[in-house]
Amino acid sequence: MACKDCTIDFNTPPPKSLQDSRNVGLVIAGVAGGTAVLLSAICAPFVSPALRRVCLPYVPATTQQVENIFTGLKGRSGTLIDLGSGDGRIVIEAAKRGFKAHGVELNPWLVWFSKLNALRLGVRANASFQRKDIWKTPLGKYDNVVIFGVDSMMEELNIKFQKEMKLESAIAACRFSLPERKPDHVVGEGIDTVWIYFNSGKPKT
Repeated sequence: MACKDCTIDFNTPPPKSLQDSRNVGLVIAGVAGGTAVLLSAICAPFVSPALRRVCLPYVPATTQQVENIFTGLKGRSGTLIDLGSGDGRIVIEAAKRGFKAHGVELNPWLVWFSKLNALRLGVRANASFQRKDIWKTPLGKYDNVVIFGVDSMMEELNIKFQKEMKLESAIAACRFSLPERKPDHVVGEGIDTVWIYFNSGKPKT
């Protein structure tokens, strides 16, 4: 004889408490997954420099470095480009000092932040930013170039400068000097050192 109490009705829905717990679990899983995707999207541009041909990490310029750059460029004007402009502080400071300044940067979040900051500080007319590879950026129209480089890229940059830059344009090299070239001016010391070169079309010795 069958036990009525042991009969299972598969058409009966699960208790509401069980359904609620499943829904909560799905929501938590969805939020966790969405957060992971968002964090990956935000972090990827900061991590990806390590995967490029030459790694140029984002390290903000110090106040002293910024001051040394414009001490070295004192008396100059015209156009200025910052190669790897980071958070835009060099370009924005250049715009404040009367330069028509432009920054190129691969990290889209930093480009966005720089544009917003230029707008907030009222220098948007003279400070522009673009997401672009520095190696694919023509330099012929610029009077002044700023680069916060790493040692492994300076030799290749030196070749690019000599090929593309017009005569008597100025280069402000920060953190590392250009190889086989004698600077026209050196400003500061230690990590804040800035080497100023006037592009004559051939290296100075």
